[in-house]
Amino acid sequence: MWKPDPDRVAQANMTAFRKHVNNRHGLDLADYKQLYDWSVNEPAEFWHDVAEYAGVIFRRPPDRMFTPGPTMRESRFFTGATLNFAENLLRRRDDHSAIVFRNEAGHRAQWSYHELYGEVSRVAQGLRGLGVESGDRVAGFLPNMPHTVIAMLATSALGAIWSSCSPDFGVRGVLDRFGQIEPKVLLTADGYFYNGKQIDSLHRAHDFLAELDSVERVIVVPHVSERPDLAELEGAVAYEQFVSGHRPREIEFAELPFDHPLYIMYSSGTTGLPKSIVHGQGRTLVQHVKELALHTDLGPGDTILYFTTCGWMMWNWLVSSLVLGATVVLYDGAPFHPDGHTLWSVAEEEGITVFGTSAKYLSAVEKAGVRPGDEHDLSELKSVLSTGSPLMPEQYDWVYDAVKRDLQLSSISGGTDIVSCFALGNPVAPVYRGELQARGLGMAVHVFDDEGNPVRGERGELVCTEPFPAMPVSFWNDPDGERYRRAYFDRFEDVWTHGDFAILTEHDGLIILGRSDAVLNPGGVRIGTAEIYRIVENMDEVVEAICVGQDWEGDVRVVLFLRLRDGVVLEDELRGRIRDEIRAEATPRHVPAKIIQVADIPRTISGKITELAVRDIVHGREVENRDALANPDALDLYRDLQELKS
Repeated sequence: MWKPDPDRVAQANMTAFRKHVNNRHGLDLADYKQLYDWSVNEPAEFWHDVAEYAGVIFRRPPDRMFTPGPTMRESRFFTGATLNFAENLLRRRDDHSAIVFRNEAGHRAQWSYHELYGEVSRVAQGLRGLGVESGDRVAGFLPNMPHTVIAMLATSALGAIWSSCSPDFGVRGVLDRFGQIEPKVLLTADGYFYNGKQIDSLHRAHDFLAELDSVERVIVVPHVSERPDLAELEGAVAYEQFVSGHRPREIEFAELPFDHPLYIMYSSGTTGLPKSIVHGQGRTLVQHVKELALHTDLGPGDTILYFTTCGWMMWNWLVSSLVLGATVVLYDGAPFHPDGHTLWSVAEEEGITVFGTSAKYLSAVEKAGVRPGDEHDLSELKSVLSTGSPLMPEQYDWVYDAVKRDLQLSSISGGTDIVSCFALGNPVAPVYRGELQARGLGMAVHVFDDEGNPVRGERGELVCTEPFPAMPVSFWNDPDGERYRRAYFDRFEDVWTHGDFAILTEHDGLIILGRSDAVLNPGGVRIGTAEIYRIVENMDEVVEAICVGQDWEGDVRVVLFLRLRDGVVLEDELRGRIRDEIRAEATPRHVPAKIIQVADIPRTISGKITELAVRDIVHGREVENRDALANPDALDLYRDLQELKS
């Protein structure tokens, strides 16, 4: 669908890096395929070259680049090295724009790299004055705003551990996360704006702090008002009061081991208490540098926007763009307020070069009839990134027709578990319709059949067979590592099984078919839910869909739930067309036994539809953690449905 022109290939960071590798090692790697194979076969040399190419600041250089262990989990990278994540992200100190903040209420703020460094210095001094030290946890209950980035960097500078929830989490959802890690300090905004409403955060903070005994100090960042009323929060201090006694000065960055904890992040938690996943300082840094510099082709002249909240790993990924000296655009609010042009207007006004979002957002823009390229000046835009769910082939068509013709469209896939990607873009290679462009450098990604054999062109489990730096350091409160082992290494011995159902293509790209724990299994045939979504969500009447397998008469039958456009009713004629379309585009096995109209589809706080929760409700099982959902009441629409009793 797209191929970079020779000039773009010649100027790409990926090309420069390949030449760097060839010069350093006396090699003649001619293309990405050869570079990828070398990166997997020579992990010590590859990761050394990534760090060297990106100019990673080490306080103490590593003794060894890669130390194999008896298992993947016990292997180590950059043994003996010390560094500081925040020091690397703050190495640019000039007046170039570091952060631009936009929200749906029309507010805009801009921070230079010089200003960002100074404010991180003030907050780090304030945290140190509260007794925060290496290993302590600092938590954020904050919108996607500059102070969230500042607080994270200040926390990292001290060697403390940052963890965040977006402010749309309910009380139980916050406690299920922060209650596990016992933070010493909490930062919260007074509220946020969403879909034309001003929403209070302080009352909710009051409620969860009543059960969060570990918090010694609460810092309130003004966002919806200039002087928040702190009466509800005993012992809370306003942000300006917290930093008022501190002037910007050189930051005393803690010198930390490569594996020292940086972030604690959380799984969605819809099937139980969320996993608390610990990611390391150096581990996160080198992985993000590789993905942003090489696979995204990001540099100091770029401006990057990723529509996310600070409760989704894409926030952490986005913020790492600072290490490359780029400008990071933070947007907070509803992406469709007041309409589907909102984010594209920001892209035009800020000169966005890399625009990141979710597949669901792109689908919603298309359904709304918006054609961004016709109505906005997107001349600076060079890449669109999409994740959160599989990007359907028809969405590739729409992007190249309605957004921009000369554009690298990168569907990327990884997750909170690795705070990064297994498969993502390749700026020096073609984009094929419906495919993720490439397996990430240094990532031994394969697709296994049920017996653990690698397959190509066939459906199977997405796995990684060799160690990589972005593997979690640990799970919190998992001293023997057993929960960690069960999460990723139970299926195949000493092979990371990610939980995605996928196909490795002839182009060395990937097609993601959905989560493997949500795979449908009628008559013993494994079907990815994305195979059905791509067909039905391309129909004009359908807004979105969710599909589950229902145990029925000793087998599994496919049940498809649809949210339709306003005014559309699911009648027999439409059901028949849907079945015919699925049969023609897929196979008779894909055709749902039941098609049911619903008013809403449950989704996690980060916006992903939750098939497992719907499956539990359909089978009469209670969902253990409704607070992990953005719209938990939607689950009740699926309970005791008469249509599913026959």
